[in-house]
Amino acid sequence: MQQVLEYVANHPVLVGATALLALAALVYEWSRMRAGGQSVGPTDAVRLMNQGALVLDVRSRDQYDAGHVIDARNVPSADLVQSVETLKKYRDKPLLTCCETGMTANAAARTLREQGFAKVASLRGGLQAWRAENLPLVRSDAKGR
Repeated sequence: MQQVLEYVANHPVLVGATALLALAALVYEWSRMRAGGQSVGPTDAVRLMNQGALVLDVRSRDQYDAGHVIDARNVPSADLVQSVETLKKYRDKPLLTCCETGMTANAAARTLREQGFAKVASLRGGLQAWRAENLPLVRSDAKGR
């Protein structure tokens, strides 16, 4: 114990920096847990989709029409709570939320978990990460198909 106290007294900058790094790591982990739990990268998202996951695109209709993941269902984040009733049949099915950057999708995933959906994940990095992996997007025609 004496050696630890001597080290702290002789190296206050190193001890302070270590304490700051530990605090930053704790804050990061706490914010991840609070953000809504599981997020998956584009490769894992494709794997989930191949296993039958429903993809919910929580962007606006215009953004969705400009390009979205194949077979994604558009449920704007502002309408998510009202749409929960129509999504009830997917309560036990894996759901994947996505948006442009991943931030809104995290909030949507948290909302869905609060509504009783157990298997919810969000696309980490959003469609920006999806595009970075050169994965395909489809566009809706003028009639919204």
